[in-house]
Amino acid sequence: MVQQARFRRSHAVSHGSVVRPGRVGVPGRRRRLGKRLVTLGMITSWMLSPPVNDSAAHSSDGGWAADYRAWYPMRVAAYVANSGAGTVSVYDARLEQPAAVVQVGAGPTGVGAAPDGDTVYVANGLSNSVSFIDTLSRKVTATVPVGRRPFAAVPSADGRRVLTANWGADSVSLIDAATRKVTATAPVGNLPHSIATIAGGRAYVTNSGSNTVTVLSADGRLEATVRVGDFPSGIAGTHDGKRVFVSNTGSGSISVIDTATNKVTGTLPVGKAPLGVVVAPDDRHLYAVDSTENALLVLDLTTNQVTSRIPVGKAPQGVALTPGGRRAWVTNDDSNTVSIIDLDTGKVRGTLPTGSKPEGIAITPR
Repeated sequence: MVQQARFRRSHAVSHGSVVRPGRVGVPGRRRRLGKRLVTLGMITSWMLSPPVNDSAAHSSDGGWAADYRAWYPMRVAAYVANSGAGTVSVYDARLEQPAAVVQVGAGPTGVGAAPDGDTVYVANGLSNSVSFIDTLSRKVTATVPVGRRPFAAVPSADGRRVLTANWGADSVSLIDAATRKVTATAPVGNLPHSIATIAGGRAYVTNSGSNTVTVLSADGRLEATVRVGDFPSGIAGTHDGKRVFVSNTGSGSISVIDTATNKVTGTLPVGKAPLGVVVAPDDRHLYAVDSTENALLVLDLTTNQVTSRIPVGKAPQGVALTPGGRRAWVTNDDSNTVSIIDLDTGKVRGTLPTGSKPEGIAITPR
């Protein structure tokens, strides 16, 4: 399961961790550092700016939204975290229409959907909490305190736990999904960004500040530390659990990790600044957003080549697939929109408004 969080890099600037001692001013690194700061230049403003009221573009979960629920029981929905508004936009993924807006904590970034589709989890980066949203009522049913600056919130493969990447605490919180209480806190690398969970309970955590991926056991014990490219951000695993793909935003590449050995088996050159990633249901294609090129990249995993680049909105952040894998939804941070792509034709079939600064996205599995 993939958590697509706010894939901006100025977050690291606000913590003073991207430019590490001994690297400032080193010849040959200035251009790459410039690219890193430009690509992620908005995270600091996200951390410091108050939420924006986006009610002009969205109504609260009442009125037309309540009527909508009454006449059409939505089964598959897309949830978008609006980090500048403190809200989550909900869309009917079949009709491709807005359905509701849910008020959550401040600075929401990452979104994850439970395997049974009954609950959605939202990491509130400025509230240091995770909101549990019931997908039937579209109401927040619990708010769980976690570590500082949570960036991602994803369920384990079996749905029993929710894991958060606490960017400001260099840790991962493990929440019991039933009791909604934190049962353990695991130390990881510097500036943990996103999490992928695979069958068997393991979790893979990207550490943007230390250029590593931490591998955790089901109970949060350290199993391995894998060195990857520069500023790893998005991460996704294959459905068979054999491989994990890591977006190296600073390197313009994707690292491939063999989960049997926890070793990097390949590095794929892609775009300029890959961020959110997701794997197709048949494990034959990988989709990655490039926030610099404003595009969705399509990679053929049999050849490890980029086969197409699909233009989307400005500064795309997260990507999610509908259950059948025929549609991709991409959040566009600087456009305040979400693009819907027909993957059969490689064309954008629709663009919908979101709240302010859309980041992570999840689509319920049913």
